[in-house]
Amino acid sequence: MSGRVAVVTGGASGMGLAICAELTARGHRVASLDLTDAPGDVLGLRADVTDRAAVDRALAAVRDELGPIGIVVTSAGVAPFTDFTEITPELWQKVLAVNLTGTFNVIQAAVPDMVAASWGRIVTISSAAGQNGSPRQAHYAASKGGVIALTKALSWDYARLGITVNSIAPGPIDTPMARQAGAAGDMPDISTLGSFVPVGRVGTPEEIAAACAYLCSEAAGFVTGQVLGVNGGLVL
Repeated sequence: MSGRVAVVTGGASGMGLAICAELTARGHRVASLDLTDAPGDVLGLRADVTDRAAVDRALAAVRDELGPIGIVVTSAGVAPFTDFTEITPELWQKVLAVNLTGTFNVIQAAVPDMVAASWGRIVTISSAAGQNGSPRQAHYAASKGGVIALTKALSWDYARLGITVNSIAPGPIDTPMARQAGAAGDMPDISTLGSFVPVGRVGTPEEIAAACAYLCSEAAGFVTGQVLGVNGGLVL
């Protein structure tokens, strides 16, 4: 893979952190957009993906430091558990703002670089919840279903311009967020959760990163508009 400039949102922990490490190992110049500093050999930029002006400033800094953007991976997200009747309008808007509008903001701000280069790779991180739903996560499932629909729509818009747009829909993954949800009693702990997955375990952030690296590669130039389920067989 030739080195490209890659922007990964949510790159400070979990799947985003693993994606940053994998893309860096493959020779890309990687910038992380997150609310906290990203460890590792990446350009760490603090930015709230719901704030379009902040996103524009961060991507301008990426261009100044690293060059035009060729790869975008949108991994920033929130995944609260709330009984449906307890979801306030404010919480509903917050979940959609981070997971769906944040994805829109970053892609729209970066895609002109890809159009100019006649090459680009966009990978959204959605969720199996956006395909099958998830208990006590109507807001989260709706936002991730929107991410999948956005991905498919953009794949049509940019297919003739050398830009592919795909989504990875993870199943249960061993991340700090998942462990926190288990500790809070919102879902089974990691070891128990694995028993519900056909392969008998939860996934790792590195497995998501490996799938992402493929979709960002030259080899994936004929793959667009797809939802790659990295879920251990949980969603067929």
